[in-house]
Amino acid sequence: MDEKLCEIPDSKRWYAMRVTFKRELNVKQMLDMEHIENFVPMRRETRLLRGRRTQVMAPVIHNLIFVKAEKQVLQSFKAKVPYLQYMTTRQGNKSIPIVVPEWQMENFISVSQSDDRNLMYFDSSEVNLAAGSAVCIHGGPFDGLKGTFVKIKGKRSKKVVIAVQNVLAVAIDTFNCDFMEIIK
Repeated sequence: MDEKLCEIPDSKRWYAMRVTFKRELNVKQMLDMEHIENFVPMRRETRLLRGRRTQVMAPVIHNLIFVKAEKQVLQSFKAKVPYLQYMTTRQGNKSIPIVVPEWQMENFISVSQSDDRNLMYFDSSEVNLAAGSAVCIHGGPFDGLKGTFVKIKGKRSKKVVIAVQNVLAVAIDTFNCDFMEIIK
């Protein structure tokens, strides 16, 4: 993460945030009404409603929302919504909010919004990105995405993983390996 970027006052940044009791869609709606950019990773699920199978969009990970805003705007919004909290990471003896770089969010949003039903989501601790190779995908629906080509525990083949550092990762299952370039 670019530390200088985090020091710029009044700049919009992506913050990883948690809400309690599966209220992520309620908070998303409130943020939308305030015209504050946000993203909740969603996927299509088949559910049984009133005896019928129905396709619905549901959050991939409950209680997770990404918010892009200036710190003071977000603080003002948080004052009205006490169950919205920053996700934090330890830095020395302090906990600091997780700020996601713009390029990581663009990659993550692009993959999460694709129609690929074979996407696999993982907690960031479940994937060892250090053991993989940095890659860029050229062509196909994931053109231009940068990720890590890595073996995932319990899966037979390697996958390209797009990670949001310290938060979560998404593995792309279906793509042509001919489209992949290893980045040094």
